[in-house]
Amino acid sequence: MQLTVWTYEGPPHIGAMRIATAMKGLHYVLHAPQGDTYADLLFTMIERRDARPPVTYTTFQAQDLGRDTAEIFKNAVAQAYERFQPQAMIVGASCTAELIQDDPGGLAKALALPIPVIPLELPAYQKKENWGASETFYRLVRALAGQPVERAPREGRRPVCNVLGPTALGFRHRDDIVEIRKLLDALGIDVNVVAPMGATPADLGRLGAAAFNVVLYPEIARAAAQYLEKTFKQPFTDIVPIGVKATERFVEAVAALAGVDPAPVLAGAPSRLPWYSRSVDSTYLTGKRVFIFGDATHALAAARIAATELAFKVVGIGTYSREFARELRAEAAEHGIEALITDDYLDVEAAIQAAAPELVLGTQMERHIAKRLGVPCAVISAPIHVQDFPARHSPQMGFEGANVLFDTWVHPLMMGLEEHLLGMFREDPEFHDGAAPSHLTRHGSTAIPSPLRRGEEVGVVPPAATEPSGTTPILIAPWAPDAEKELKKIPFFVRGKARANTERFARERQLPLITLETLYDAKAHFGR
Repeated sequence: MQLTVWTYEGPPHIGAMRIATAMKGLHYVLHAPQGDTYADLLFTMIERRDARPPVTYTTFQAQDLGRDTAEIFKNAVAQAYERFQPQAMIVGASCTAELIQDDPGGLAKALALPIPVIPLELPAYQKKENWGASETFYRLVRALAGQPVERAPREGRRPVCNVLGPTALGFRHRDDIVEIRKLLDALGIDVNVVAPMGATPADLGRLGAAAFNVVLYPEIARAAAQYLEKTFKQPFTDIVPIGVKATERFVEAVAALAGVDPAPVLAGAPSRLPWYSRSVDSTYLTGKRVFIFGDATHALAAARIAATELAFKVVGIGTYSREFARELRAEAAEHGIEALITDDYLDVEAAIQAAAPELVLGTQMERHIAKRLGVPCAVISAPIHVQDFPARHSPQMGFEGANVLFDTWVHPLMMGLEEHLLGMFREDPEFHDGAAPSHLTRHGSTAIPSPLRRGEEVGVVPPAATEPSGTTPILIAPWAPDAEKELKKIPFFVRGKARANTERFARERQLPLITLETLYDAKAHFGR
């Protein structure tokens, strides 16, 4: 067990809550101690939902541990049924309640409720949130999808599919569904059921009527799709349509499953990303170093888009989704690097600093890390914060999603260049922070001397720094003021690399101070 201030995934019962909250007519009874209701805030505060999750907590207290906690659970199940009248219920235990071993499934079965009650076994000390969501959706599909049905011949009718994977608290899942529905409709394909988002238990009973399945988020829906393939003979595609090329492959794969022609849809692909990435304004971004970290679905997609559609250089890729480590390692090998498989944000921070990227694509945590390191960042994956659930339509998938990605990834670099230009002229007598407006200066106003920042003194050399917490401390030589000033003239998107190379140069030569000459010598050394 490790004490930490950040976790990329919650325990598996949070994944179960994501499924229950996404669906309608389903209720989750969670055997949990008082205080575990904090999870509601993930949906009401961060996702900005207008209703709390459909979850009933037993909220037993310490004083109840010497009594019959099983009776508390049975009462909670019975009361939840009477109050909410759901079509189906799922029951399980939180990580704390798991230690009591009250067997929620067996206790709920003993009540003999007139609705399906699906027990969940979510080992909180071995598995995490995405696995919990996947297992919950799989159990629901297995319990509610019913028996195989004989599908009628398709003559004269449009092909029909299911769309699987979107959940509550998912990164842009709501908007992705809109784009995927548009693509499928343009191909002449009808959607039978979207699940779990927006589906009822009764809808899951209709899954077998579709000819095939579309898996948008493999972490969530691949296990359920594999079950449907085996039971209902429904093939599926799990090509994730993020980026122009992946969307084209997705359209071709879906068209092949449906027996339709993809050409009209591909011919009218509306994404502006290919043109923008080749335009004069974007060519200076070619070869920019990018570090990627997130869930497997979005990290893999981001690496392929960065390398093949935006001409970036992928210098780091990683995920906290250990179940998809093999896929990440294979993708990393394509870029000549090693994948980072970890759920420790300190390892991620150390890897980002070592890679010296010019852009970070990651989660909410990487946003904080990049800010500390002075590197532009765009969020591409959960876990995310409230600003990543925008009121506007902002998909990641499909051709419109590619437009959104281009703006989200490229604009931080372009705006950073503008900031660099402002920084270059900040010391200029006419443009420094304390200078009066130029139209006032003409009328005799005098400029105010630029104030020192807090903690600065004229002629004082900054103290030596060390590497970030979580890594072995390495002493870094201090920078002379003139060298630091010269460093600021280097464009922001290579400044981090220049600083790291110069400090490495000084460290290898055991120099006590990084001077202007040291900066130039390091530049010449690494430029060979």
